[in-house]
Amino acid sequence: MRHFGHLAPAARESMFFREPRDFSASSPARLLSVALGATLYSPATRPNLAEDVLKQARRGVVSMVLCLEDSIDDAEVVGAEANLIRQFADLAARAGSPGTTDSEDTAGSGNAGGPDVPLLFVRVREPAQITDLVERLGDSVRMLSGFVLPKFTEERGEAFLEALTKAEAACGQRLFAMPVLESPELLHLETRAEVLRGIARSVGKHRDRVLALRLGVTDFCSAYGLRRAPDMTAYDVQIVGSVIADVVNVLGRADGTGFTITGPVWEYFRRQERMFKPQLRRSPFLEGRAEELRTALIEHDMDGLLREIELDRANGLLGKTCIHPSHVAPVHALSVVSHEEFTDAEDILRPEHGGGGVMRSAYTNKMNEVKPHRAWAERTLQRAEVFGVAREDVGFVDLLAAGLTN
Repeated sequence: MRHFGHLAPAARESMFFREPRDFSASSPARLLSVALGATLYSPATRPNLAEDVLKQARRGVVSMVLCLEDSIDDAEVVGAEANLIRQFADLAARAGSPGTTDSEDTAGSGNAGGPDVPLLFVRVREPAQITDLVERLGDSVRMLSGFVLPKFTEERGEAFLEALTKAEAACGQRLFAMPVLESPELLHLETRAEVLRGIARSVGKHRDRVLALRLGVTDFCSAYGLRRAPDMTAYDVQIVGSVIADVVNVLGRADGTGFTITGPVWEYFRRQERMFKPQLRRSPFLEGRAEELRTALIEHDMDGLLREIELDRANGLLGKTCIHPSHVAPVHALSVVSHEEFTDAEDILRPEHGGGGVMRSAYTNKMNEVKPHRAWAERTLQRAEVFGVAREDVGFVDLLAAGLTN
């Protein structure tokens, strides 16, 4: 699979200076953690879940979470588990025989000749569900990339990670963990530092299995009876913004100890009464001849989502939890590396600049200082690998319009 792979080759060629690369479920963890993009959540109770998964893949989704936790009623868990087993069997049948190669050019979840299938994760409630589900999935476990672990702390998380280790050994397949940081102890000031240290110890011990860390901002807000409006981002709610900053501080460092941390969910997808003026500037849309797109985004409260995606990246987060398909295209469009970013990153990382120094950027609009900007440049080129590099005259409006109209 690849980002923007659902677009026609001619359309990709017209927009990308360097196209996104192919990857598969068997690709290196470093690549997959960056490639997650907009991770679409779906309740595991959906009766046509297999078809839903394939439909979203055709629309450009490359990672999904099938949820057995907060998105379904407690009384639905048994039925949802049974439904998952049936739907995975359906997906495995459609995908055909497992591939015989670990090549990163193989599409989907290791299938040969079948449809592309996103990276699939199951969000469980309890550790025992991990080993139980893997056993019940049988051969169709090959369609599974791992599990999402809710309300993760050192004490609670260890049991989940041990269960994952056992399940991996039982099925003989690599399975990843994506812990969700959402417990009240992480939010509360008096316990935050110790909880963060404990989480760092736990995920550090299981580094090879932890693909990314996810933020449960809705649970953070719940602890104080808050809910952000569609005119506001998570960063405007200061108590939430402060915990995001601390999570990145401890767990998102660029010194080799950090993990990919994904952006929080955006809750809105229908029009609400607007209190504040729209946040989308007219100029980039006029330049892209997409004023109608701007109007549609504002009417559906998507301007706040676009602003939050930009703030996610500015604060060290990559990718985003999504609960509606309409959120996928904006996340992916804003994940593409601009030609200017790519040029700066390549200049900074040139071998002849290994000793440091300062230079004027090729766009002559900024200073590139080699040593302080090196980590940024390395991360930018990692993002360029999986999301591609836009042509010099292509902006996010063009990429967004292509993703929304496909």
